[in-house]
Amino acid sequence: MGKITSIIVVLSFVLASNVLLAQAEGGPAPQPASGANNQDEGPLKRIILDDFEESEDWRVKSTTPLGETKTLKMVQRGLIKDVFDDNTVPENGGDKIDQNHFLGVKTYFNVRGFDRVELSPPHEYIIKGKARQVSVWVLGRKYRHTLFAKFRDYKDRTHNVRLGKVDFFGWRKMTATIPGFIPQSTRFALLDKNLHFVSLFVTSDVHEVGGDFYFYVDDLEIRTDRSEAKYPGSEIKDNW
Repeated sequence: MGKITSIIVVLSFVLASNVLLAQAEGGPAPQPASGANNQDEGPLKRIILDDFEESEDWRVKSTTPLGETKTLKMVQRGLIKDVFDDNTVPENGGDKIDQNHFLGVKTYFNVRGFDRVELSPPHEYIIKGKARQVSVWVLGRKYRHTLFAKFRDYKDRTHNVRLGKVDFFGWRKMTATIPGFIPQSTRFALLDKNLHFVSLFVTSDVHEVGGDFYFYVDDLEIRTDRSEAKYPGSEIKDNW
């Protein structure tokens, strides 16, 4: 056993010496894991549906005629929320100064648990590839109202995906998985069966007091799976 131990120690010393020699001679440095800083790598592709830099044409409607319902394109100067995306802090300490437009919504909730406000783009967004995830940045005011995203499938049926309650202060990225039961393609024929993004809407909570309600949104994005779209012969459509 003593001889085996001595041989192992010698081999370890030789290997360590070779590594140090290679580094001293300008050998390759250790490389970070691929995809560590690139969130687009992997099976899902990130698609920004709207960054709200040109959001003047977004429309809003409410179920109650009381109060005032409107949108306002706004700009935030100073610390930008998206530097904290994926729970990371930038190397500059987070003091990124720039212009950042987002969209504010003002409405009035009268009937608790019934009223809702819906925010729609000027036209429905067609999502290329199979949509797997939807997310949007929201600035909350600690109300317990619930945010949803509405989609339309190729059969003209709408589906509401729950993003969650806006019961928090400050900016937060709200994310939800798009259920697999929402039809996005046919099984035997590869036609264009794309999902459409229709709107965002907030439903009032039964435990909240009625009155004015404000919320703000930015960076609406989709994660899509396009693995089925690329293969030899995929450009030939079964629609003739």
